[in-house]
Amino acid sequence: MSGFQRSETDEFARGARALVVYPELPGRASVGPEARLAEAEGLALAIGLNVVRTKHYRVRSPRAVTLLGGGQVEEIAEMGRDLEIDLLIVDAGLTAIQQRNLEERTGLKTIDRTGLILEIFGERAATAEGRLQVELAHLDYQAGRLVRSWTHLERQRGGFGFLGGPGETQIEADRRMIRDRMARLRRELEEVKRTRSLHRARRQRAPWPVIALVGYTNAGKSTLFNRLTRAQVRAEDMLFATLDPTMREIALPGVEKAILSDTVGFVSDLPTQLVAAFRATLEEVISADIIVHVRDISHPETDSQREDVRQILRDLGVVDDDLSASRPEIIELWNKMDLLEDERREDLAIQSARSENTLLISAETGEGIDAFRSHLSALIARGNELRTIALKSNDGAALAWLHARGTISKQTVKDDEIVLEVSLGRQFWGQFAKQYTFLEV
Repeated sequence: MSGFQRSETDEFARGARALVVYPELPGRASVGPEARLAEAEGLALAIGLNVVRTKHYRVRSPRAVTLLGGGQVEEIAEMGRDLEIDLLIVDAGLTAIQQRNLEERTGLKTIDRTGLILEIFGERAATAEGRLQVELAHLDYQAGRLVRSWTHLERQRGGFGFLGGPGETQIEADRRMIRDRMARLRRELEEVKRTRSLHRARRQRAPWPVIALVGYTNAGKSTLFNRLTRAQVRAEDMLFATLDPTMREIALPGVEKAILSDTVGFVSDLPTQLVAAFRATLEEVISADIIVHVRDISHPETDSQREDVRQILRDLGVVDDDLSASRPEIIELWNKMDLLEDERREDLAIQSARSENTLLISAETGEGIDAFRSHLSALIARGNELRTIALKSNDGAALAWLHARGTISKQTVKDDEIVLEVSLGRQFWGQFAKQYTFLEV
């Protein structure tokens, strides 16, 4: 580690004066430039940067050396001098050459969208697994660049140092170290994955349905999670407030127990390195019985955000290309209804009522939450089996067990027997058969 020194500029991640630039490239605009700049500014604020100005450029012919045109680069350099900018954030993917050339021609330290998102993840990941995943993603991203010092490898906490540091001269030593470190991280993550699989197998044997919350970052998943579970998961009006997966028990009407999972928020153009690194985490979504897609219905780009989330679900194999029926049931939860104007709210209430698996709620105020909980119970009950059984009339324990976990639609007493029509989950029938004596009628 002797070749690695901490840079004086590593603290750029807090309070640096930043210029955010969004280059609109041909054929790649899924949302308007204003919305894209607003999101990029939100990403910068999430890492504690001071965004002094944002700027949109239409790039008709991307340059291999700088991505942006020569006049645009000159204008950025001038803004950097006039506004005393410390950091240029380009809301697009940059090659190593483009990044280096932009730094040389503007005089500004430069990072791209991927680097910024990885920096946020590096600071926010709280669990050991999250740290491993983000570091692997970071090394994969930087492996072909080697335009930064690898100070993150010496750090105990915080981000990963994209925002500072001179070029490291020991290129080959760095490359060997990075390859070795990535191999070690992959081995550690493979062990985590095996442990997770064992936990999941145990959950499947213990027959509790798993409900996974997904959605665009800042859609309100963690606020909903806290309301449903009475947990205290970090929930802030900030992009990527939640990174590490959290699972808690949830009580639902007529359901003995269910597991609710809160997952990392998605964004458009989520770095491929992060999708790959967090695949183990997102396996909780793949294996869920019900997926709840939480949408910020008050956001002006809510439809585009929906498509971004759906695309990631496609990439994970949860839904197919035409968005037809998927293995897990998917509910769309239109959140933040408390932020809507009355007319818009009424229109959306009518629209959601037309769709079986669309509900309008406010996780913040609690409006619509009871209806949502009942809807989850109904979906879980769909997998129930209806059987007619007979119990000994004095077997109060078995009767109480059935009442607690299922629905008894009919009950008749005959001599020393009670004949029941019971709707119960298949997994619970197996449990019941192991614990109690009964006859099927």
